[in-house]
Amino acid sequence: MNANDRYLKFVQWSEEDLLYVGYCPDLFPWGGVCHGPTAEGTYYQLTQLVCEEVEELTRAGKTLPEPATRPMREAVPA
Repeated sequence: MNANDRYLKFVQWSEEDLLYVGYCPDLFPWGGVCHGPTAEGTYYQLTQLVCEEVEELTRAGKTLPEPATRPMREAVPA
């Protein structure tokens, strides 16, 4: 598993923007970081941004943030 795969990434429809918005709360806590007309295209953009951020942090010698965000099904026992 590479470092990019450790982070929760999700895409959600925005009624306000009428577009899909991509989120990765552990790396970009301020909110959505990309958007697009399809969920698939937006997720692809999001994965590219996460990859770039991990590479940039690593190149700069910074410690990657520990993944803290989990999907609800992992956070709440069934």
